[in-house]
Amino acid sequence: MNKNSETTTMTTVDSSGFKSGYADVNGLKMYHEIYGQGKPLVLIHGGGSTIQTSFGKLIPLLSQSRQLIAVELQAHGRTNDRNAGLSFEQDADDVAALLQTLRIGKADFLGFSNGGTTALQIAIRHPEIVDKIILASALAKRNGVPSWFWELMNQARLEDMPEPLKVAFQQVTPDLTKLQTMHDRDVQRMIHFKDIPDEQIKQSAHPH
Repeated sequence: MNKNSETTTMTTVDSSGFKSGYADVNGLKMYHEIYGQGKPLVLIHGGGSTIQTSFGKLIPLLSQSRQLIAVELQAHGRTNDRNAGLSFEQDADDVAALLQTLRIGKADFLGFSNGGTTALQIAIRHPEIVDKIILASALAKRNGVPSWFWELMNQARLEDMPEPLKVAFQQVTPDLTKLQTMHDRDVQRMIHFKDIPDEQIKQSAHPH
């Protein structure tokens, strides 16, 4: 856990008990939403996404039996950018620091796509906070995607980003410069993606 995390700076609660807010986490104002009650399940979105684009349809179902903590990572959605490139390791540290701020000692983690890779890094770097990890389309090795994917990343432009993701970002953060920043940071992270060592993957499968 990072001792630089501080108390939540803003939280709002509506009549249904849904909470949203920002927390000071490792130099970010990290946006998060909390739903339901029960054992904590942390939702980690995919690249270029918001909470809603990755989990909007799942949240009403999962929140019937679980407490959901949905996050938006650096430069995504309502969370600001720090003056540094993205890494799955840093995202993992940010999520761990947020849970410390929220006084959640242990949780399950559901990560989609890049969020799954972040969940893997949480299990590797912060095993003490992990019970189970659920990975959906997580990338651990470069050969886990077709070779054309890497060629696409090398030529990626904002105009090529899926329209639903662009629309969703601008619905919560209507600033084209921030959309461009998110796009560029995500692309650079993927271009420089390195395989996660087998030993670390084995370790993440037994985080206890």
